[in-house]
Amino acid sequence: MESTTTRLASPFARMEPPAVNVALRLADFARTMPRAVAVAEALRIRAATATHAATIDVAISPPGYRCLSFAQLETDSTNIAAGLADLGIEPGMRLALLMRPGIDFVSLVFALLKLGAVQVLIDPGMGLRNVVRSLAEVQPQGFIGGTSVQAARALCQKQFPKARYNIHVGGGWLARIPTLELIRRRGAAQSGFKTAASTGETPAAIIFTSGSTGPAKGVLYRHGNFDRQVTEIRDFYGIRPGEVDVSCFPLFGLFNAAMGVTSIIPRMDVTRPARVDPRRIISAVKDWNATQAFGSPAVWNVVGRYCEAEHLRLPSLRRVFSSGAPVAAHVLRRMTACIHPQGEMHTPYGATEALPVASISASAVLRETWPRTEQGAGVCVGNRFKGIQWRVIRITDGPIRDLAEVEELPRGQIGELIVRGPVVTTEYVTRTQANATAKIRDGTGNSFWHRLGDVGYLDEHDRFWFCGRMSQRVVAAAAHGTNATLFTIPCEAIFNRHPDVFRTALVGVGPQGAQTPVIIAEPQPGCYPRGPKQREKLIADLRKLAQAGDCTTMIQNFLIRKSLPVDVRHNVKINREALARLAARKLRPRPKSQGHNT
Repeated sequence: MESTTTRLASPFARMEPPAVNVALRLADFARTMPRAVAVAEALRIRAATATHAATIDVAISPPGYRCLSFAQLETDSTNIAAGLADLGIEPGMRLALLMRPGIDFVSLVFALLKLGAVQVLIDPGMGLRNVVRSLAEVQPQGFIGGTSVQAARALCQKQFPKARYNIHVGGGWLARIPTLELIRRRGAAQSGFKTAASTGETPAAIIFTSGSTGPAKGVLYRHGNFDRQVTEIRDFYGIRPGEVDVSCFPLFGLFNAAMGVTSIIPRMDVTRPARVDPRRIISAVKDWNATQAFGSPAVWNVVGRYCEAEHLRLPSLRRVFSSGAPVAAHVLRRMTACIHPQGEMHTPYGATEALPVASISASAVLRETWPRTEQGAGVCVGNRFKGIQWRVIRITDGPIRDLAEVEELPRGQIGELIVRGPVVTTEYVTRTQANATAKIRDGTGNSFWHRLGDVGYLDEHDRFWFCGRMSQRVVAAAAHGTNATLFTIPCEAIFNRHPDVFRTALVGVGPQGAQTPVIIAEPQPGCYPRGPKQREKLIADLRKLAQAGDCTTMIQNFLIRKSLPVDVRHNVKINREALARLAARKLRPRPKSQGHNT
């Protein structure tokens, strides 16, 4: 009989976990398709004097773009990583990356992944004060950005005492701050740089939420999250190496290089997607015969309207993505009408903390689910991705410590959506008190469920129907002393059917449980009421619609605004919190007030 004291341990017990880093995928494509374009950015008028990585001259590259091949992107990002290491930056250090999307941005992202540093990404559109406050909570050990970024850091240096490793990107000169070009040269002079050892659990980035429904929070991304995101997106949509993507949302574009897809970065202000010049997006698609494109609903609303008005088609596009908020049917119709006849528009659903969660095609929406949406059923976001598990549980405003405390609801009943899976991030590293309310421990093992903060229900096909944010629901006093809960998306859909209304927002005035529901309407362009009679007619029409909907009969208060405030990242999420404060100022807390104008 074998002695337990002499038994040899399995050799697999001592094996290191496999390396996990999406930068390794870039290295694979640099070997298999070295001269294929990895990233191209549309040149700006003032870009002639800017310094960039070396470019390639390939037959398929149209004029007006600066390009980098997969082999060059691999070399450039390695040189930058080696130069940063030579500067003293070590794995695990936090570096804030604040710069315009382009070749340098993509190279730096992959350089930081190779180096093992934790890159901090935040939307500059949220305003300087919010950006400074959020970054101060992270305490980065360095800033990578242009002159304005470095100037702002210097002015706020007391809030960033650990920021010793700062890199200046772009033209100009700043004393005592090394430039990205210097880092490149120092890295190119090094030899033997190796990508840092990382596993699926190794921290890779801190990405901030948009702050559209509360203070922005820093979400910790691990290498395993990024790696699984690439796999899930590639497999679900059938994306193949050699495709070309027009990236109107920079974070999605970063996945392209890890899938062997060319990223085309058009000329646009990514902080103001609703103001995009559609001609620039159309030119990028046509210049490169792009097969797919990603942008917020605000981008495709502008592009779709332009294509319809100018009778333009984009026949090379076979796949269009849009996310960030529910996409209106008119946007889906216009975009599917102008792309390849067999092309499809997809609306992936998720959150900064968990992406992707689900997806649905425009054809399924227009053919099946949108008629139900217009009747107040919510917006169907589709079926879940392969790696996602989900449940709908009874709404609870406070923390839920363990899964044993939740009540799972039957299909068709509105509740809160919780998810878990490899793409779901583990924690917030700023505003850490939010971890207690956002995570539910699974008592069956060392795992957890994430509370998305969204409400809705699952249908008979296991599709999720989104009904709004849990924090934005209106709990009103109803008859017989009971409460009536109104959810934003189903109620707003009833009023959005009015031909003169672009969008609406449901808000509540007063304490929860006795709130007065209010609808605030934004008219279509050119349809804003010019006088009291037109205003009264529009309000009367909305009140009539309220009586026709099952979920809206108790709504009697209406306001009209020329435009509704939206989020800075996608320009489509309505800031209902700000509108609720406005409604509280405009309305008296009486149950049957007349319509008002703001």
